[in-house]
Amino acid sequence: MWVDTKRKPLYITLGVVAAVLMVGFLALLSGRPEPAAAPTVRATTPAADPAPAEVHTSEPAENEELDEYLRSLARRDPADPAAVGAVDAPVVLIEWADFRCPFCSVFAEDTLPELQHYFDAGLVRFEFRDLAIFGEDSVYAAVAARAAGEQGLHHEFMRALYAATPNEGHPDIDEALVVEVAEQVGVTDLDRFVADLGSLELQNAVLLESQEAGQLGLGSVPSFVVGTQVVQGAQPLPYFEQVIDQELAKAGH
Repeated sequence: MWVDTKRKPLYITLGVVAAVLMVGFLALLSGRPEPAAAPTVRATTPAADPAPAEVHTSEPAENEELDEYLRSLARRDPADPAAVGAVDAPVVLIEWADFRCPFCSVFAEDTLPELQHYFDAGLVRFEFRDLAIFGEDSVYAAVAARAAGEQGLHHEFMRALYAATPNEGHPDIDEALVVEVAEQVGVTDLDRFVADLGSLELQNAVLLESQEAGQLGLGSVPSFVVGTQVVQGAQPLPYFEQVIDQELAKAGH
């Protein structure tokens, strides 16, 4: 694979990121019943029909502790350019994704737009996190999204980039493509956008966030935390609606 020499030194650390994809986070779930009928779809398998999600009812003390931990993963940063929705929304939906992941693309194109009414109503906040695991182009695409985010358009860029790439394999991401997408979503300062594509700060932020995801035990994309429930894979819309509605009910909405 061709390597841009401007980016090559940073990608040496990709092996370090991959090496820390541990199982600690998911191991935390082993002591409680599965929160949503054990979603098992991974990024390498098409999503199955949604199974009924169930709110756990046993071991209340342990469950409450884990629920609080899962809620604490939400940043609720009003300045987060990769977030959409009210900062004080009762439920936060966190997604860890790779821009070269076909099932992340399916979620972004088919499911995420159908959840917009939750964001608009102030009921759910969406927080996007990088988990760049498919090589240097994954990091480059994530940097491009952050560069768009520097101009207030991370969410729009994310959705447009997924729409511009096939929902199969791991598509190549180059400067021509990300500049085209930036123009499409209305990035006003294209010179700044192109300059930010080489930003060491943005590249290191992508690598750090990916490493942090690995330290949580997240090794497949897309992965989600919805309130107090973990969802793996691009599950269908009714599945997400069911989990969100459960979490809203738990929050008194």
